[in-house]
Amino acid sequence: MTATDVLGGHRIVPVVVLDDPAKADALGAALVEGGLPVAEATFRTPEAAQVLRRLAERDDLVVGAGTVLTARQVDEALEAGARFVVSPGLSASVVRRCQDAGVPVIPGITTPSEIMQALDLGLDTVKFFPAEANGGLPTIKALAAAFPQVRFMPTGGITVDSAPAYLAHSSVAAVGGSWMVAGDLLAHGRWDEVAARCAASTALYDSLQPELRGAPA
Repeated sequence: MTATDVLGGHRIVPVVVLDDPAKADALGAALVEGGLPVAEATFRTPEAAQVLRRLAERDDLVVGAGTVLTARQVDEALEAGARFVVSPGLSASVVRRCQDAGVPVIPGITTPSEIMQALDLGLDTVKFFPAEANGGLPTIKALAAAFPQVRFMPTGGITVDSAPAYLAHSSVAAVGGSWMVAGDLLAHGRWDEVAARCAASTALYDSLQPELRGAPA
């Protein structure tokens, strides 16, 4: 199973940083209500594994683990129910542990050399991170020209306004973003706003002209 398969066609991936597992149920409900039933739960907080576990208990939500830095964290994420793994950088030990477990992994890259290392590891989907800080879509276009077999999931600094241009490019499998799950919304339990932003995000992609979806930009 590939990363694209497990994402189930959802091309916008909410990147969740949540430190309170008790809020996970409400968050999951808001994502589903907003029509964006996928999430990357980042391992940036002490309770990340518990948050992931609570989200993964839903059968209507595809949940992966983000900011995975070590093979041990891969094991923790999979034990908690992660269906895919995302890293900020390229670690051979992380990739191989995921491959041994049969779980899609999307490592972070910023350079041609890292892409070549990913290809050597048998991967064809990578996370371009941090996207905006490393030149954004123009850099992805340049990389895609050299590596047409590679698909990218740009993440980092992408907003509701900049996402459409990324999504319209054929090399972009999905974009990761936090605008619909912003920290202040989660902290204050503004689940209606989370659902509304998810709905607006899916509508944003749906509104792209059909001939632009998946077409080079």
